[in-house]
Amino acid sequence: MRGRNEPRRGYRLGSAKLARLTLTASLLFGGALLSGCTVGPNYKRPVATVPAQWDVAAPWRESAPKDSIAKGEWWSVFRDDDLNALEKQALAENQTIKISIAHLEQARATASIQIATLFPTLSAGGQVERQRLSGNRPTNGVPITLKPVQQNTFVLPFTVSYEVDLFGRRRRSIEAAEAAYQANAADMENVRLLITSQLAGDYFNLRQLDSELGILNRTVDALQKGLDLVNSRHQGGVASGLDVAQEETLLNTTRTEATLLQQQRKQFEDAISVLVARPAPDFHVAISELSAEPPPLDAGLPSDVLERRPDIAEAERQMAVANAQIGIARAAYYPSLNLFGQAGWQTSDIAKLANVQSIFWALGANVAEDIFTGGARRAQMQFARAGFDANVASYRLTVLSAFQEVQDDLTGLTVLSEAQQSQQQAVDAAQRTLDISTNRYSGGLVSYLDVVTAQQNLLTGQQQLAVIRGQRLVTSVLLVKALGGGWDASSLAAVQVKPQRKEIITP
Repeated sequence: MRGRNEPRRGYRLGSAKLARLTLTASLLFGGALLSGCTVGPNYKRPVATVPAQWDVAAPWRESAPKDSIAKGEWWSVFRDDDLNALEKQALAENQTIKISIAHLEQARATASIQIATLFPTLSAGGQVERQRLSGNRPTNGVPITLKPVQQNTFVLPFTVSYEVDLFGRRRRSIEAAEAAYQANAADMENVRLLITSQLAGDYFNLRQLDSELGILNRTVDALQKGLDLVNSRHQGGVASGLDVAQEETLLNTTRTEATLLQQQRKQFEDAISVLVARPAPDFHVAISELSAEPPPLDAGLPSDVLERRPDIAEAERQMAVANAQIGIARAAYYPSLNLFGQAGWQTSDIAKLANVQSIFWALGANVAEDIFTGGARRAQMQFARAGFDANVASYRLTVLSAFQEVQDDLTGLTVLSEAQQSQQQAVDAAQRTLDISTNRYSGGLVSYLDVVTAQQNLLTGQQQLAVIRGQRLVTSVLLVKALGGGWDASSLAAVQVKPQRKEIITP
């Protein structure tokens, strides 16, 4: 029986054990303090050559503020209700956008996995075992009497492990994962921009065909009336059969052209159906001719493109990922420090499992360093640096392509604007020619060939004018796309993984 002042066994540690435990904890804590060192280059955005201004003769368009492109719903600048409805449907249902959103969620989860490495890992388990020890088991030179023994073992252990980030390998991994997350966010915005701009372009091409069909249908009606007139004059002996044949030829040719345009229209309609996630046989867009003019757009300065375009932002974030990979490869040259601890209960009698005497524990640290790798670490460093160089070149190429797209679209709008003015004058002149030719034919001054020629010229001129008007709208869409669709790279600052307490403790 214990004396009154004898300490209860299992509740207090001896002074020697306590000293050793304190020393171990101090060493572990000191190792953790060393985790402030991060190897590898800190990221700095590489410089890209930016022109001072766009090469466009002024004035080529009306002045407009920089925010003339609506944030998000940029297509609203065209003031077309049908287009607005289709764009909203595409954003909600387009499968390519949904794929991009899923990839973004994967990138967020990957970043969360890396951030989780900042916390220690706690695991628990249980073991139940019954075994029989041989009566002839080796005694290792100890003179004892052996006999077969059967025994039970019940273990309930808890294990804690943590790798101290001595040289920033884990922090560089987190840096790379978060940059990849932001790159995926920019990619998703780029996919949205591509889908919405493709939809707007197909829509205006469809409306251009509607205008051409309207011109052809009105021309067919006018030619039919002309044919009736020529037939009447032919029956009265005033017109020849040649006049009738010429008018019939032009009429049937125009009808054929209108029929063929129906196929082109259906192809654009089917393309739109895919973008809005509707089956092509069940999807139809009501016919409506072009009525709007392209909105005034301000391209701003070329340097603005670097912040407006999501594909440039994605390329820039990929450079940050590649830069962090260099730090990860560099950290492989340095040792790793793992801290671990284990505690629990172990007994041969389950009834004594919760007894203080059944408690066991252990603390320790593990330091490891690769001494010889056959050049693998050096090769990994070379691979990471080459990857960064490739990303820098890809970024600069993306910037150059962006400048090209904006410049091409600005030039295209300038040319098309001038072409529309001159073509409108040509159509007005062709209409006057037709009116004069018809009056002169009615007066017997010219043959009907002059009238047919004037009709053909007017039809060709009207069709060309419709094409130019449609292409001006399509080019305006391409310019908005080239300028980033009202998007701004500053929005990526909010794309970060900030785990909440609930997320951290959730299994």
